[in-house]
Amino acid sequence: MPKLPDPTKNPDWKIAQAAEEFMKPIKEIAGDLGITDDELLLHGHYVAKVDYKKVLDRLKDKPDGKYVDVTAITPTPLGEGKSTTTMGLVEGMGQRGMNVTAAIRQPSGGPTMNIKGSAAGGGLAQCIPLTPFSLGLTGDINAIMNSHNLAMVALNARMQHERNYTDEQLERLSGMKRLNIDPTNVEMGFIIDYCCQALRNIMIGMGGRADGFTMQSRFGIAVSSEVMAILAVAKDLKDMRERIGKIVVAYDRTGKPITTDDLQVGGAMTAWMVEALNPNLLQSLEGQPVFVHAGPFANIAIGQSSILADRVALKLSDYHITESGFGADIGFEKFWNLKCRYSGLKPNCAVVVATIRALKCHGGAPIPVPGKPMPEEYNGENVGWVEEGCKNLIHHIETVKKAGINPVVCINAFYTDTDNEIAAVRRLAEAAGARVALSRHWEYGGEGALEFADAVKDACEEENDFKFLYDLELPLRDRIDKIAKEVYGADGVDYSDTALAKAKKIEADPELSKLGTCMVKTHLSLSDNPALKGVPEGWRLFVREILTYGGAGFVVPVAGTISLMPGTGSNPAFRRVDVDPESGKVTGLF
Repeated sequence: MPKLPDPTKNPDWKIAQAAEEFMKPIKEIAGDLGITDDELLLHGHYVAKVDYKKVLDRLKDKPDGKYVDVTAITPTPLGEGKSTTTMGLVEGMGQRGMNVTAAIRQPSGGPTMNIKGSAAGGGLAQCIPLTPFSLGLTGDINAIMNSHNLAMVALNARMQHERNYTDEQLERLSGMKRLNIDPTNVEMGFIIDYCCQALRNIMIGMGGRADGFTMQSRFGIAVSSEVMAILAVAKDLKDMRERIGKIVVAYDRTGKPITTDDLQVGGAMTAWMVEALNPNLLQSLEGQPVFVHAGPFANIAIGQSSILADRVALKLSDYHITESGFGADIGFEKFWNLKCRYSGLKPNCAVVVATIRALKCHGGAPIPVPGKPMPEEYNGENVGWVEEGCKNLIHHIETVKKAGINPVVCINAFYTDTDNEIAAVRRLAEAAGARVALSRHWEYGGEGALEFADAVKDACEEENDFKFLYDLELPLRDRIDKIAKEVYGADGVDYSDTALAKAKKIEADPELSKLGTCMVKTHLSLSDNPALKGVPEGWRLFVREILTYGGAGFVVPVAGTISLMPGTGSNPAFRRVDVDPESGKVTGLF
C-alpha cells in the first residue's frame, strides 16, 4: 500500500482521503471474504449491504470463527480509541495473513457534528470511506427515525381523535375501540439524529382541535431509540417485526401498556426497517472487511453493533472483532449479559484498551475538557500518576475475568508516551493476570499492531469458562445490586420512590420480570458521578428511574443525571466541516 500522510502532522480526514485513492472496490472485498454476487447489495463502488439471510442460510453448517470483543478502561471525555484499536487490530491480524473481520457501530450525526467525532478510528487505523461512514451511510438511521417517529404520529393522532369523537364515532371512523390513553403517562418521545438540548422538553399540539393533541413531549437522540436497540439485537425479520410490535408507546388510564401493535402501526414501522436489517460492509485503511451496523450509545442504550453483523462475520472469517461502547463497566457488561445472551455466541477473548492519558487522569491529573487544549500536566512523564491510574485498569481486567473470558490489555500508544510509563502499565496489568500488548496502530497501522495481533491470537487459542453474571430468574433489584457491586464497585443501591415502585411492579409481572437489564449510567466514572475517577470507594448507586423497552427486551434502570438527548457544545465539529466545491469532497470530518 502507498505511504500515507504522517498522522502526527495530518488530521484524520486527510489520511482517509489519501487512502481512499487506493481503496479496493467493495465487490473485491466481498469476493475475498467469500460473499457471492447475489448476497451483495451495492451502494456505489465502495459501500454495500450484505444479505444476511442468504449468507447465514448458505453457511449454516460452517463453524464460527474466533470471537473477540474490544472494550476499555473508564475513558476521559476525549475517548481512548476503542474504534481506532479495533481497526488497528484488524489491520495487524491482516498483516499476519489472518482471515479477519471487524464490526463497529454506525456513528450518530450528533457526536459527528459535535465534540466526539464520527468514530471511524483515527490515524492509520480507520474505517473508510470516511464521508459516507460519517454522514448517514446507507440510510439505516434515517429508517430508524422514520420508524420511531411514525409511532409518535400514530399516538398523537389517536389521542386527538379520542378527544374529538364519541366511542361510536371512533369505532365507525377507525374500526378501533377507544384505547383511553393517559396523556400524563406517555413513554415515548420523538427522535432526531443531532445533539439538541432545546428539544429535551417541548409542548406539541398547540392550536385548535384539528392540530393534534396538546401535551408535553420531548426529543431523544436517534441512537437512544428502542428501534435502534431492536436493530442491534434482532435475529431476523420475523424477530424484528415481533419486537417492534411490542414497543410500549404509552399507558392507558388504568396503567395498562399501549403498544405499537395496539395502535396498529407496528407493521408500517417495520416496513421502514426491512433494508436496514442487512449489515453494511466497508473496509479498513489497509483493505480488511469491516461491518458497520447499528449504533446505540452504551451509556444510554445497549452500546453494541448488531448481532446479525457478528453472526454473518463469524461464518465468513477465522477471527471476528466486535466493539462495545465505553468502558468494561458499561459496554462490556452489556456485551456479556445482554448481547451474548440473546445471540448465543461465546466470546474467546476480550481486549481492554488503555491509554497513558486516561491512566494519568485516573491517577490525579486534571480532567481534559473537549474542545480545549490538553492540560500542561499531560506533556511530561509521570509514572506515579500512571501507576495510581492502573487501579482503574485492574478493576476492568477483573470484570472481564468474572465473565470467564481471557483478557488482553492493549496499551493504545500515543507517540508522546514514555518507556517508563508503558513499562509501569505492562508490569501492573500482567500482575493482574492479563496479557499485555503495546500497539502503535494509530501511528503505523497494521505494522504497529503485530504484537497486539499475536497476543489476541494466543488468547483465542486458550479455553475459557464464559458465564453470565446473573440468571434471568434473579429478581430485578438483585440483578441491579449484583451489577452495582461486582462491576461498578458500589456498596449498594438506593432508589427514588418512582423507581422503587416500578421495580416492584416489574418483579411482580411474569413477563417483564424475565426481560434483560440494560443499565444507564455515566461512562466517565465507575460510579454514577462523572467527577469520581480511578476506583471510587464508599458510594452507593442511585437509580432515579426505570424504563421498560418491551420490544428490545430490556428493563432500563437509569442512574445519575444522564439525558437521552445530549447537548451541542460551544466549539462543535460542524464549524470545521466543509465541502471542496471543485471536487465535491467533504473536508474536516474526524
